Amino acid sequence: MGRTTRDRDQGQILALFGLSLLVMVSIAGLSIDAGGAFAQRRDQQSAADLASLAAANDYLINGDLDLAEARGRSVTADNGFTDGVNGTTVGVSIDTSNGVVATVDITASHGNTFLGAVGMPSWPVSTSAASIAGFPDTGEGVGPFIFSIAAFEDDGTPKYQTNTNFGESNGDVPTSEKDLAWTNYGTGNVDTSEVSDIISGDSTIDKTLEYGEYIGQHNNGFHNWLFDDVDTYLSGLDMPVAIVDYGGNFMGWAMFHVTSAQGGGAKHIQGYFLSAFTTARLKITACAANDCPRYLGSYVLKLWD
Repeated sequence: MGRTTRDRDQGQILALFGLSLLVMVSIAGLSIDAGGAFAQRRDQQSAADLASLAAANDYLINGDLDLAEARGRSVTADNGFTDGVNGTTVGVSIDTSNGVVATVDITASHGNTFLGAVGMPSWPVSTSAASIAGFPDTGEGVGPFIFSIAAFEDDGTPKYQTNTNFGESNGDVPTSEKDLAWTNYGTGNVDTSEVSDIISGDSTIDKTLEYGEYIGQHNNGFHNWLFDDVDTYLSGLDMPVAIVDYGGNFMGWAMFHVTSAQGGGAKHIQGYFLSAFTTARLKITACAANDCPRYLGSYVLKLWD
């Protein structure tokens, strides 16, 4: 009887030891494997972030959904997460309903070291990232004069990047590389007082220009006093200006620095281009001479979520 009781006690101790050992292994495994899963998630999140930025930027440059999605998957693969390998799935989607939003989702298994012994050989790890990209969409304080596309090289580089006198004729549209014409960004006659109000900021523009839209004059006006207005209100400022073809049709935008202007018999605006010519639709607004920044906006590429 004594031996039987002793054997029973030893058996209970062994059972308790085995259970305790299982609990200790589970706790240690949970700690180690959870740490490994966390490290994987961090690397996986970085891969998703980089891939979403790359996909958004690719679409911004090429405008091709398939190329942008392939670019996103390529970046995740370069960072160790290849779609279809070892159970990894990579989803890349591009939404162009409002700018460009590139979303990258990665799901990959984390192989557990210790927890496999208690029936948990792996954990799924999921991460997601979204980046936004967009073109300039608003120009504030635009200049009420237009320049010829001939003032730029074929690649968009401006030919005139030092002080130059612009204003060789008084036509409805620019007729040469160094010519300019006045505009109200509309389709009617360009009234001198109306353009003067745009220069001084007494009137505002709220319009989105479409590529190929005519924005020249219809009245072939001289508008002598506008040069003096430019000298008074715009000298020393940088501002967006519209670029047109020889027919006065909107082709795009560039930034222009106004150095000075002179009316009377000279009738020219002195200045130079600050940026390459870019073809893009743009909403335009105007403002008082020194009351708001004058800019084309900026290209956007940033991690959003």
